Amino acid sequence: MFRNVAELVELAESQQMKIAEVMIRQEMEVTGRSREEIFAQMERNLQVMEQAVEKGLAGVSSHSGLTGGDAVLLQAYIQKGNFLSGETILDAVSKAVATNEVNAAMGTICATPTAGSAGVVPGTLFAIKEKLKPTREQMVEFLFTAGAFGFVIANNASISGAAGGCQAEVGSAAGMAAAALVEMAGGTPSQAAEAMAITLKNMLGLVCDPVAGLVEVPCVKRNAMGAANAMIAADMALAGVKSRIPCDEVIDAMFRIGQSMPLALKETAQGGLAATPTGRALEAKIFGVPLNERE
Repeated sequence: MFRNVAELVELAESQQMKIAEVMIRQEMEVTGRSREEIFAQMERNLQVMEQAVEKGLAGVSSHSGLTGGDAVLLQAYIQKGNFLSGETILDAVSKAVATNEVNAAMGTICATPTAGSAGVVPGTLFAIKEKLKPTREQMVEFLFTAGAFGFVIANNASISGAAGGCQAEVGSAAGMAAAALVEMAGGTPSQAAEAMAITLKNMLGLVCDPVAGLVEVPCVKRNAMGAANAMIAADMALAGVKSRIPCDEVIDAMFRIGQSMPLALKETAQGGLAATPTGRALEAKIFGVPLNERE
């Protein structure tokens, strides 16, 4: 039904339907499953996300000791009321962190679009829930909207850190979340695409440099920033701000940047933060030997 964002927006606007509905119909056409089956599966994904957020906010720690507890700190900070940014955006950040802390602690999460970037979509969704009071059905639709944009990225660029750097993981997740936020807030399909473009172009070139090869540092905090980026981009798009570079061209640019990115900066733990003195010291402390010497 659609191959790129332009076609997705055209379908939604010409048929006067939500992007979520376009995605549901495409799933029905591709898989041959019923609407009820497809919706039920996404509802299960939503439940997994909700449980991960709740678990992370209760406090978890990873086996390596590199991450854990930051979501709790953020919620305590919010409760004090003297924060510098907005409450909703900080709530999104804390819930994004919570999800990825659960991932690092070997808990169950829903990859959106990957495990390393799994915090952004649920973080923003469960934060905006407090503000917009969506129905459960609308929350599931949020995931279909995010999925529609993720579908385009996966088929026209990459959602893999090993292939395209962290721009392809957290960048994609942030763009997916921004688009879904716009639709949930009552924005148009075109505005959702603008939000996606604004978000992604501000994360172009983001490298994938996991310390000790683990999806913890800096991955958890990058999910936090991805959630914040998505929230701001959604507001910009809803205000009428447009990206001068069309969404599909931004996605193509991300793909080309990923292709030209050095291997050391694509999930190999050979460069970036992983190659800093502290990064190497943490790696040695956890594993005893460097990544490239492990059997």
